Amino acid sequence: MHVGYTVEQLRAAAADAVRAPSLHNTQPWRFRLYEGGIEVVVDPARRLPATDPSGWGTRIACGAALYNLRLALAAAGTPASVRLRPYPGEPDVVARLVPDLPRRPTPTEQSLHAAIPHRFSNRRPFRPDPVPADVRWRLGEAARAEQCWLELVIGTSAVNAFGELARSAHRVLERDPAYRAERVEWTRAEPAPDGVPATAGGPRSEPQDLLPQRGFGTLHRAAGRDFEPEPLVAVLIAAGNTATDQIVAGQALQRVLLTTTDTGLAVSLLSQPIEVPGAREQLRLSLGRFGTPQMVMRIGYGQPGRPTARRAVDDVLDLPMAHGFQVRKQTGPPPLIG
Repeated sequence: MHVGYTVEQLRAAAADAVRAPSLHNTQPWRFRLYEGGIEVVVDPARRLPATDPSGWGTRIACGAALYNLRLALAAAGTPASVRLRPYPGEPDVVARLVPDLPRRPTPTEQSLHAAIPHRFSNRRPFRPDPVPADVRWRLGEAARAEQCWLELVIGTSAVNAFGELARSAHRVLERDPAYRAERVEWTRAEPAPDGVPATAGGPRSEPQDLLPQRGFGTLHRAAGRDFEPEPLVAVLIAAGNTATDQIVAGQALQRVLLTTTDTGLAVSLLSQPIEVPGAREQLRLSLGRFGTPQMVMRIGYGQPGRPTARRAVDDVLDLPMAHGFQVRKQTGPPPLIG
C-alpha cells in the first residue's frame, strides 16, 4: 500500500526549503500536499516582470528550494522520488515529490543539510586567500552530482575580461527604469520577512571595482576595504536552457552553495551577465563549453554575516481540504521526464 507524505513532514521540510536564495529575496515559491505527494509551485504574485521577464530567475529559485526540500526529506530518512514539471497543462508546478524507499541519510546529505541555516549571500569584500584546489574540486563535484558543471574563470586576464562583461551587462540593466524601480521596491530599510535588507547589500560600488554590485547597499566602504583583486569566479552551466534545465540548474546551484558553506567559504551571486541575453552568449562563447550558463558566483573567504529573513512556513503552504484548502483535480498521472 502506498503511503504518502504527511502535513507534518511537509511543514518540517518546507522550513528548510524556504532558506533557498532568490532574486531580490522574493521567495517565489509555494509548497502543497496532493494525494500524498509534495508539490513545489511558482507563486505568481512574486514574479519580477522587469528583472526576470522570462521566468528564468523564478525557476532557478524554485529549483534551489526543491533541492533543500529533497535534502530535508533525505535527512529525515524519508527520501523522495522527484518528477520535474509533472503536469504539461500546469507549467507553474515545478516538481512533485513522492516517498521513495526509507533509508539512512548519507554523510554528505547530513553535512549539507546542516549547512542550510548558515548559508547566505555575502556581498562584502573577501580576503585575498586563494581557494584550495581540493575545495575547488568539491565544488565541481557538487555541480556534477546534479547534472550540471562548474567552470572556473582562472587567471588575471580571464577574470578581467569577465569583469568587463559583467559591468557591461550591469550598465544595460541599470538603464531600465522599471528594473531600478523593482530593486528599490525589494530593498528593505526596516526588518521584513522578504526582500534584501540594505545592511546586507554590501558597500556602495566604487569605480575601481572589478565586479558589479546591485545597488541594495547603503554602506560606505571602510578605508582599505576594496574587493579582492582576483576573485574566484565560477560559472554554473546546464546542458540547455529549457524550463526543466533551469530547474535542474537551481538544484545544482543550491548544492554548490551548501558545499561552499560546509567548507567555510563565502559566496555572492552575480546574475547580471545571465540576465542580459547578449552577455550570456558572450560568456558562453568565452568559456568554449557546450551548454548554457545559468549563474555566476564569486567565491572566497568572507567576513562573518547572517542569513536574511524568510517568510513563516505557514505563509507558503497550501494544505489539503482537511486543513482548510481545496486542492485541484489531477488530470492524469505525471509523465516521465523526457
